[in-house]
Amino acid sequence: MKHSFRKASFVFLLTIATCTIRANAQQLLGFKSESTKKEFDLEAAFDKQLQANNLKEWMKLMTAYPHQVGSAYGLKNALFIKDKLASWGFEAKIDTVHVLFPTPKLRVVELVEPTKFKATLLEKPFKEDATSSQTKDVLPPYHAYSAAGDVTAELVFVNYGIPADYEELEKMGIDVKGKIVIAKYGNSWRGIKPKVAYEKGAIGCIIYSDPKEDGYFQGDVYPKGAYKNETGAQRGSVVDLPQAPGDPLSNGFYATGDKKRLTVEEAPAMMKIPVLPISYSDALPLLKALGGQVAPAAWRGALPITYHIGPGPAKVHLKLDFNFNIVPCYNVIGTLKGSEFPDQWVIRGNHHDAWVFGAADPVSGAVAELEEARALGELLKTGWKPKRSVVYCFWDGEEPGLLGSTEWVEKYQDVLKEKAVVYVNSDGNGRGYFSAGGSHTLEKFINQVGRDVTDPEKGTSVLERLRSKMIVDGNPTARQEARSRTDLRISALGSGSDYTPFIQHLGIASLNLGFGGEDDGGDYHTIFDSYDDYVRFKDADFSYGIALSKTAGRSILRFANAEILPFEFGNFSNTVSMYAADVKKLLETSRATAEEHNKLLAEGRFEAVADPKEPKQIFKSMPVAPYLNFAPLENALTQLQESADAYTKALAKSENIPAEKLAQVNQIIYKTERFLINEKGLPKRPWYRHQIYAPGFYTGYGVKTLPMIREAIEQKNWAEAEEGIGRISEVLKNFTSEIDKATSIIK
Repeated sequence: MKHSFRKASFVFLLTIATCTIRANAQQLLGFKSESTKKEFDLEAAFDKQLQANNLKEWMKLMTAYPHQVGSAYGLKNALFIKDKLASWGFEAKIDTVHVLFPTPKLRVVELVEPTKFKATLLEKPFKEDATSSQTKDVLPPYHAYSAAGDVTAELVFVNYGIPADYEELEKMGIDVKGKIVIAKYGNSWRGIKPKVAYEKGAIGCIIYSDPKEDGYFQGDVYPKGAYKNETGAQRGSVVDLPQAPGDPLSNGFYATGDKKRLTVEEAPAMMKIPVLPISYSDALPLLKALGGQVAPAAWRGALPITYHIGPGPAKVHLKLDFNFNIVPCYNVIGTLKGSEFPDQWVIRGNHHDAWVFGAADPVSGAVAELEEARALGELLKTGWKPKRSVVYCFWDGEEPGLLGSTEWVEKYQDVLKEKAVVYVNSDGNGRGYFSAGGSHTLEKFINQVGRDVTDPEKGTSVLERLRSKMIVDGNPTARQEARSRTDLRISALGSGSDYTPFIQHLGIASLNLGFGGEDDGGDYHTIFDSYDDYVRFKDADFSYGIALSKTAGRSILRFANAEILPFEFGNFSNTVSMYAADVKKLLETSRATAEEHNKLLAEGRFEAVADPKEPKQIFKSMPVAPYLNFAPLENALTQLQESADAYTKALAKSENIPAEKLAQVNQIIYKTERFLINEKGLPKRPWYRHQIYAPGFYTGYGVKTLPMIREAIEQKNWAEAEEGIGRISEVLKNFTSEIDKATSIIK
């Protein structure tokens, strides 16, 4: 879907052009003046090697058959990647780990009262999509790590099935205990929906894609258009990812002879109730049979019915059974040994497994990474060698729960803690705007990379195209910052892709890169995520695949070749200060809201202010937040800012740092992210150890910044919030001490 921009003024365009020209003349972060030109020349030679036809050819090959983790074609793809890497000069191998991967034996959803209906639970093939008619080895729509079960109960519609929706249900006097719930996809990661349903007492969960968010309401449906057709259903994992990724039978350790896996019944990350995805054609009869209160306006979708909540009179039978098999997971690892610092690893990754054919997710990113590797191989032929070792990884088992990358990180964690400099990730890729998330010590670095890659559609840099979009479409703060800041902010990382174990578990600085925003559609995790769909609706000429190769390739080259590793701490300090202001505001808002709520409750005024058109609600008093002592955090942030400034100034004045001092500084600064880790981990989920970023306990993929403080305030756990302030202050002090060490060496 194309985005329309308001016509920009000539003055604005001239300003952007002037800024871009000026930026291109700047010295590269991490490089001396004379070596900056050499690096630009190397990157120009790298760009000349990139060929879009390779991406197209490899995608067609890799998506010809289903290639989920443990499958025969998954192994064939892994061998193909390994052989390619070896032919280009990499030391290549398949590093196999073994993981739990449940597959469905039995799936039944049927309406038993007040009428009869049995869901088909199948996706209809189309002649316009060559692979959609395959049946062999195709996994049907299901949720991996769902509990098996056979339950019959009244149905309740719970909107998106997130905690806020259950708060609304409670106000309406509706209880889901002993019921089966039906929820819409959206507004959170899918695994949160059955997790919260179980906590509320439900015995089963059904999830469907409503056409309002993902179907004909958005545009023409596949194959005429890109959007989800009536039989499309989103497969996916419902393992408790916010608790820990990886094999749920061995969370936190790599299963070996002396470290035994848990049983399925013992595994805390396994879902506790049966849960299944269905299409909106299968959901319609179930929702149509619901009675009870009419759903609030914000809950209603685009199906041709009046949306009711229930419970009943609709009664549903849900029966699921699974093969709980341990399967091989084929990680492909290719290494170019560094000429000067072989024990410093610059790591690049994208997964290669898919739920079915996986053209967009993940092969679009995997073929871009492959083309990067081929171009590096061509540079090797010219006599170039990276100063640091470059490690190209193609992960298996990402889709069920980041299995391959997490098990690999847990298997080699002692080595990675010492040697990993940075991890650069991508996943699915498409046409549109540059997107970057990651460690904010890398924010200035990736801004420089983005300014040096040309957008294939607009001809400006990918960074400036993104800036233009933010000025037009962003919220007021984003628009103001896009105009005033030299660097655009990058997003913080939660979870949902293979960067998770690197940054969240080990404290390895990470980036997640990609393009998109003009490639919308409903193919995600369906049989229609195919080559035919991709070349029609995603990135027909693979020009944005090449843009990803250029962006990630530059990131790898610059880290591999830099004299002083391109970490920068001023942007990090600014960002964490912003997070601290956010959590203080969150506390103030919570206090003010509770005080106002309780005042109205005491005065008996809720009936007067309630909307008479909406269902009658039940109101209770709310706990009022105490005042928390943020002084330790504020002091730590002040010292961090001073130290970040001192490091930047020292570096600017030291053009010729002796080699032995450079080596000492590099050893310190690439390990700074490790000091943002607390070995105890976060409350209730010790696998997540990063204290600045984590996926939310009730958001799944979505990030929570300063998570221990923020989530404690949200959950009104004031003692834990106070403890979080102390813990985060301490890791920031330790982090700052490392910056000071590096500064003293430079001076």
